[in-house]
Amino acid sequence: MASLSAIFGNTTDKLDESSGKLQHLFWNRAELKKELSRLRDEQHRLLECIKRQEGAKARMQQQLDHLEDLLLDPKAVYSTVTFYQFRGLNFQCKSKLAGFAEQLKQQREQRLHDSLMVDWNAQRVEEGKISERKISEQRAQVQMFEDQLREEQSKLASMNGFLKLFRRRKVEANLDDLSNSIIRAQRRERDLMLEFGGIQTRNPPETRGLDIATKRQINFMILSFSQHLYLHYSGDDLALKSKEAGDKGIGTINYGSKDECDRLVSMIKEREESYDSLTGVTEELQQRAKLIADKALFASDDDAIPESVSVATVFSFGLGGAVIRKEANLLGDNYWDLAKVLAR
Repeated sequence: MASLSAIFGNTTDKLDESSGKLQHLFWNRAELKKELSRLRDEQHRLLECIKRQEGAKARMQQQLDHLEDLLLDPKAVYSTVTFYQFRGLNFQCKSKLAGFAEQLKQQREQRLHDSLMVDWNAQRVEEGKISERKISEQRAQVQMFEDQLREEQSKLASMNGFLKLFRRRKVEANLDDLSNSIIRAQRRERDLMLEFGGIQTRNPPETRGLDIATKRQINFMILSFSQHLYLHYSGDDLALKSKEAGDKGIGTINYGSKDECDRLVSMIKEREESYDSLTGVTEELQQRAKLIADKALFASDDDAIPESVSVATVFSFGLGGAVIRKEANLLGDNYWDLAKVLAR
């Protein structure tokens, strides 16, 4: 029987081993199928990406061919050059507006962070003073218990044999109580020290997001700056022409004869050069922002961006501070990607 058991036992072991191999092959096959499916999906994604790139390349080539045709046409070449001058102006206005908006947001966020840190530091300092006072009081209590312990120990040492016989047990009980009190007081002091260390090493709070009121103030200033740009380039409708050049394709706008194109290009250059020499801009921006805020309406209390029709009045300032009004919906028409840079 022992020999038969050994024989059947070996057969069973071989069957178990074969079953394990088959199971392992099955799992490997399943994993390979998953990997093959993933690779097919990746191949499909890459092919779609190639198609998009080829489409973009074809469109770019068409634009280049169209531009070449325009530059070769004597009647269209001057309008083409002027078109790109206006598109360049549009890009510069976008950059100025986006830069102003980003700088303003960063300033307000930094101001909020600084205010938050001042309050946090003041609270931390106050908590540290309270903790230090508790530590000082606890140390004084430890010292008091230690003085009492030494006094009781001195009393015990000074007792004669007869007196020590009758009062020894009571004095030793007092010594034990004082020793336990010292241990508890020292433990409390260590806890207070750890609490003080935690106050000193506490991480500063994360900066909170701007509230709706602050975002609205930022947006009024951004709207004011967009009006500042609009007014600066208002002569000969340069602002409008720059927006059209940014929105439309090459060859869709005719700016007239060579002389008219030269005049427009010259005016663009003149207005660009005079931009940096402007003075009193900050005061005007703040005054205009207040006027915009007075007329601004919001769809709900949670909206930071006003309804475009409520801020469609452009404010400029004449002699003696006279306010001049002109209707132009810069937000509704999205001059220089205005809607994109507003705080939300």
